[in-house]
Amino acid sequence: MEEAKATPKLSQFEIKPAQEPPSLSFNLVEFDEPEQEKTPFFKPQARRRRSDTWIISVFVIIHIGTFFATMFVNDCWRNSHRDCSLKTLGRLSFQPLSENPLLGPSASTLDEMGALRQTLMRDNHQIWRLFTCPWLHAGVIHLVINLGCIIFVGIYLEQEFGPLRTGTIYILSAFVGSLVAALFIRNSPAVGSSGALFGLLGAMLSGLIRNWNLYNDKFAAIALLFFISMINFAIGLLPYVDNFSSIGGFISGFLLGFILLFTPQISQVPHNKAGLYEYKVKTSDKLKQKLDRPILRSVSLLLFGLVFVGCLVPVLRGININQYCKWCRYADCVPFERWSCNDIVANCETMVSDSQLTLTCVGNGNFRVFPYTNISHGRIKDLCTLLCS
Repeated sequence: MEEAKATPKLSQFEIKPAQEPPSLSFNLVEFDEPEQEKTPFFKPQARRRRSDTWIISVFVIIHIGTFFATMFVNDCWRNSHRDCSLKTLGRLSFQPLSENPLLGPSASTLDEMGALRQTLMRDNHQIWRLFTCPWLHAGVIHLVINLGCIIFVGIYLEQEFGPLRTGTIYILSAFVGSLVAALFIRNSPAVGSSGALFGLLGAMLSGLIRNWNLYNDKFAAIALLFFISMINFAIGLLPYVDNFSSIGGFISGFLLGFILLFTPQISQVPHNKAGLYEYKVKTSDKLKQKLDRPILRSVSLLLFGLVFVGCLVPVLRGININQYCKWCRYADCVPFERWSCNDIVANCETMVSDSQLTLTCVGNGNFRVFPYTNISHGRIKDLCTLLCS
């Protein structure tokens, strides 16, 4: 038997032609550079950064406390023998409107609390009044308007730039305002609390100018700043409120705004969140900021130093610009039939009887009889000034 030879079975494999590998295509997508977004200058409260506004709160508390202390020392109920406005307030009642139209203390009380006056600064060399007058207010009307504007403007700046820079602008503007007020000082008490407010207004204006292209309501913001300034300047035309401190504070704050309120570093904040300046920054804008910031800040710092030294040296030397500018006094106080600017050196003859006090002005012969004799020397001086004016 023949052995069967095993024949291997051949498997058939279907060979397909190799497919071409898929071609990879790269489509370059061009992304347009984001346009610079604009933000409202006065953003709603919900869009502002949440932070404690403690420095402005401290300043407001100091102002309110100082005013209550001033009215407590004034004590119109006793010193003016109940010849007061709003007598129901008792010891805290105000002087008559003919004496103080802003519902506040007497001139002698403002002198006692640290207001500026020519005779006290020139003859007694009481330079410390430069540091006390920015915290005083001439009356409750002056206090409410001034603090209302400080809260509105100050809180805005502090939330955007922090308490350190805002507080620095506030203090320096208040002091420079006192220096300018001392250059135009007259023989009547003057308080310069508006210098700090105008410093904040000047700083806000410089911040607006510095970043002009970033806002979409620039002219509305300027109109609001102008409105606030005009209201407070009009208050300064009344007695005891110094408008020259407002002018000095505004110039100081305007220069300090360019020095301190520079645009924050974009890399230090989240994308599209740069505090006051919420926008997307182009490369050209970043380069521009790096180039112009040192120059602008240096020039502003130089000008601020010149203003500071240019005011401090004449004040220390006792120079009074009113001697060379006769009309400048009307930028500070405008006399009216219901009040007087009291810018005179009053001299009165005093005659005391058992229960009456008679004051006679030497200059114009006006006299008045008061049904009391227990009156302080400062109050006699106030009444004499009213008679002579």
